[in-house]
Amino acid sequence: MERDKMLARVRKHPGAWDFIVIGGGATGLGTAIEAASRGYRALLLEQHDFAKGTSSRSTKLVHGGVRYLRQGNVALVLEALKERGLLRRNAPHLVRNLPFVVPNYDWWEGPFYGIGLKLYDMLAGKQGFGASKILSREKTLEHLPTLEPEGLNGGVIYHDGQFDDARLAINMAQTAAEQGGVLLNYFEVVDLLKTNDEVDGVLAVDQEGGETIALRAKVVINATGVFTDAIRRMDDPAVRPMIQPSQGVHIVLDKAFLQGETAIMVPKTDDGRVLFAIPWHDRVVVGTTDTSVEDAVLEPTPMKEEIDFLLAHAARYLTKDPAPSDVLSTFAGLRPLVSSSDEEDTASLARDHTLHISRSGLVTITGGKWTTYRKMAQDTIDQAATLAQLEEKPSVTPTLPIHGYHQHAGSFGDLSHYGSDAPALQNLMHEDARYEKQLHPKLPVRAAQVVWAARYEMARTVEDVLSRRTRALLLDARASMEMAPAVAALLAEELGRDEAWRDAQVSAYTALAQGYLAM
Repeated sequence: MERDKMLARVRKHPGAWDFIVIGGGATGLGTAIEAASRGYRALLLEQHDFAKGTSSRSTKLVHGGVRYLRQGNVALVLEALKERGLLRRNAPHLVRNLPFVVPNYDWWEGPFYGIGLKLYDMLAGKQGFGASKILSREKTLEHLPTLEPEGLNGGVIYHDGQFDDARLAINMAQTAAEQGGVLLNYFEVVDLLKTNDEVDGVLAVDQEGGETIALRAKVVINATGVFTDAIRRMDDPAVRPMIQPSQGVHIVLDKAFLQGETAIMVPKTDDGRVLFAIPWHDRVVVGTTDTSVEDAVLEPTPMKEEIDFLLAHAARYLTKDPAPSDVLSTFAGLRPLVSSSDEEDTASLARDHTLHISRSGLVTITGGKWTTYRKMAQDTIDQAATLAQLEEKPSVTPTLPIHGYHQHAGSFGDLSHYGSDAPALQNLMHEDARYEKQLHPKLPVRAAQVVWAARYEMARTVEDVLSRRTRALLLDARASMEMAPAVAALLAEELGRDEAWRDAQVSAYTALAQGYLAM
């Protein structure tokens, strides 16, 4: 997957595409896979980098959604549990079973949550990840040795899925390309093209070269998440807003705060949300919040009160109370919640996806959640193909392996999340001793990963490498800043950039990473 070759294919493409997909997050990438794997001609355009926004800032869970069961949304839970099973089967190198414990501090919590989680098991059926059961106080502390023991009665254990969101997004882009799709990052759609008042293309700008290109398509698909309404306004400036953005913040702590391989799930926080503390990449992710925000931005910033909220709740359940100085990184993501006129609390807005076709034929897919991206994409292409009067072709994605598929990726150690690409990465290290170098003692990132990201994963900036191709920014923001000069030098060599570019990249990345520190 090389950007220059992708751009050349766009320039040489004869006539109109079947579909142009706007947006390179989970939904857009899934839609590109769905279209290309059916044999349609598909082009995806992303204004920044793949998964720059919400899709790299999740709670890292592939789950049915216990909280939606409590809300009575059984249909959403059923759909998500089915997709959870498909995703583990199709991307086993990135999706794994993770046990969760709901700690019980009141006498009624064990039976109450035990019954609810048995229902969760029942809905999962044969695609379940493991049976839930009630735990004694002693067994609960065996699973969670750093859990607050005072007043603890026991717990309920259940199983759900965990994944690396940005790595999955990159592998999805590679999958779409392998199926014949064309994808470009740093390619911004600035306007929609119309013929006889019907949308039939886009005007897009190459953010690297500055070139503006008019591209035609039988159907244009808007899969831009929190930026959905901006694209819809290109179609109709007077359109009523569809999205109410909600900000979710996470903090990342050292593994010492949550020892073992079991996560904590708190069913109800002070604001009514579910809270998780999850082991991830040898760290602990605690989240999330739900704060309504007015504007959608590419780089949302955690608010002090959100970080304080997470620290306070973590302190209730962990033996060691984390302080702001213990936070290795903090990150914010915006959820594209579909608004309704009578809902003011974003925590209560539906997480179901919405598919909308405008009078001029712009197809918009929005809402939903990471776990259900494949079903969202299938529904979208089903409708878009009908709209374009294309030959009907059945979906093949329920059984389509994602790039990197490997049943025993754990054998590759620190490179396990590369799956079947890991041996090639290891060979790269053997070919050049420079590439074996670990770039920082606090993070297992080697020079070879930077080179690999530039050559095969369309990484174009230091941020692309440290935030999404590796997860250094989220795992330790300060350490990632110290790595930036080495990463910039490696990227410059691969991409043919000069010293001024390297300096500018380090400066830009340092400024961005400062926003991931808990001040």
